Amino acid sequence: MIDPFLIKKSSQKYDAIVVGSGISGGWAAKELCEKGLKVLLVERGRPVRHRTDYIGEGKAPWEMPHGGKVEHALIEDQYQTQRKCYAFNDATKHFFGNDRDYPYTTEPGTSFDWIRGNQLGGRSLLWHRQSFRWSPMDFEENLRDGNGCDWPIRYEDLAPWYSYVERFAGISGSVENCPTLPDSEFLPPFEMNAVEKYAKKVIEKKYPHLKYIQGRCAHLSEPTQFFLDQGRTKCMARDECQRGCSFGAYFSTQSSTLPAALKTNNLSIACHSVVHSVIYDAKTNRATGVNVIDEETLETREYHANMVFLCASTLGTTQIMLNSKSESFPNGIANSSGVLGHYLMDHIYNATARADIDGFEDDYYIGRRPTGPVIPRFKNLGKQTEAFSRGYFLRGGASRGSLHHGMGTNEFGADFKNKMQKPGPWGLFLGGSGEMVPKFENQVGLNTGKTDKWGMPLLHFDCRFTKNDHLMMKDMVETSAEILEAIGAKNITTRISDDPPGLAIHEMGTARMGRDPKDSVLNGNNQCHDVPNLFVTDGACMASSSHQNPSLTYMALTARAVDIAVNLYKNGEL
Repeated sequence: MIDPFLIKKSSQKYDAIVVGSGISGGWAAKELCEKGLKVLLVERGRPVRHRTDYIGEGKAPWEMPHGGKVEHALIEDQYQTQRKCYAFNDATKHFFGNDRDYPYTTEPGTSFDWIRGNQLGGRSLLWHRQSFRWSPMDFEENLRDGNGCDWPIRYEDLAPWYSYVERFAGISGSVENCPTLPDSEFLPPFEMNAVEKYAKKVIEKKYPHLKYIQGRCAHLSEPTQFFLDQGRTKCMARDECQRGCSFGAYFSTQSSTLPAALKTNNLSIACHSVVHSVIYDAKTNRATGVNVIDEETLETREYHANMVFLCASTLGTTQIMLNSKSESFPNGIANSSGVLGHYLMDHIYNATARADIDGFEDDYYIGRRPTGPVIPRFKNLGKQTEAFSRGYFLRGGASRGSLHHGMGTNEFGADFKNKMQKPGPWGLFLGGSGEMVPKFENQVGLNTGKTDKWGMPLLHFDCRFTKNDHLMMKDMVETSAEILEAIGAKNITTRISDDPPGLAIHEMGTARMGRDPKDSVLNGNNQCHDVPNLFVTDGACMASSSHQNPSLTYMALTARAVDIAVNLYKNGEL
């Protein structure tokens, strides 16, 4: 129960403040508390209580006010951007930050779709839960091809921390010994359906260098006693994850890291607290706390601590740092390099291919599985072989038309009724998840001429896909179509959408790690070069984007950074 731990004003000086309560912030709070520190977790949105506040969970469309649809007037007023997210609907809209209260601007001729979840738990309640380790190659490619700065860490530095967070979060998957997609500490994988098993057999025979494997996700496929003791239980394959899961079957702040932090009695939580900036003491060259605006009353207050972890999401953290101006840092705290806000990246999800496949009429599947197969990266391995830099993996899977496949048609009569008693045909899908190469020109800054309801300058985006990104998209659809044809699929269609960056919801890179303080914000410990007791462990810290979903890497980086920070703190070095 979080209520006894909620505070508003506080004169206490904490050991650490954590800003943001999503995946990174939840992990930072857990680790700091379990290591004995007194911690204040600061969240700009409202409290969300596990189970109690999942108001859309388990509701059928006819139990919703508008049959599960969001009113058009409400979308027009508040959710023009948020509605583009796959998870947005009437049962989840309360977990999205509305566009009216959270505006931003973009450079003319560009666009960026910023999807936000402003409440306790952040987007850990909304994420798609795909959880992949990065490979050794992913930490080395910046150095290899000269795009971006060299990562100050390597896979070997993070591997034990991947294992650490995987054992706690619960990751389902299969051991594959694939160099481009290292294995995790796994729970059993979710089963492929009949068509996917057939596709795997054909693909791996015709393309010996490819693997077709089940996607890895932060779901309890078969919970061990460790997870049951946490109050979490088996995934029921309902495909309602973004409504909140009372089973605790998928990893979220509410189901996992927050209960662990609360158990220590070392945590306090300040909700409805919009962090404007970091308080900086030039005499000691240290962050001493945060300036806060009350989300509801607009009153201002301060919280103080001996160290600060910024985990407010890539863009939230960047806004706070840019707002944190002083004589020492006129362009934002810890920004002597001038790169804060630059090298904004997302993933490339714009290229897809779909097809029909005959047969398998007697096959179906049970439940609505939370993941689907992927083909790990197979381009530009070891050396540059393609017209584009870096690489991608293919995601997708097979499914069958539901018993609703006749809706919206003009058919009627006995034959139509008989057809409606059977599922529709099988279809196959492949889509790319590609790496967006870091570029200085892709950036976000402050629009000092416009402010939000809390008086804070709006973020201003200048970000676009590059020629390299478009060449990658072209290769994604061509390769996907080739593979589908090899499987024997029919009626293959391909599509490259004109969606702007943002909708992969994997934004990262604006306060990047690096070896040189002249071209990076953070060192290899996620610690600001310029301000030693200020840490950033959300997506802002990333020096490149790789092509895999990044959240598992955020978890590992956060746990590692906390371990380092606490050792420094206890040794009096912060």
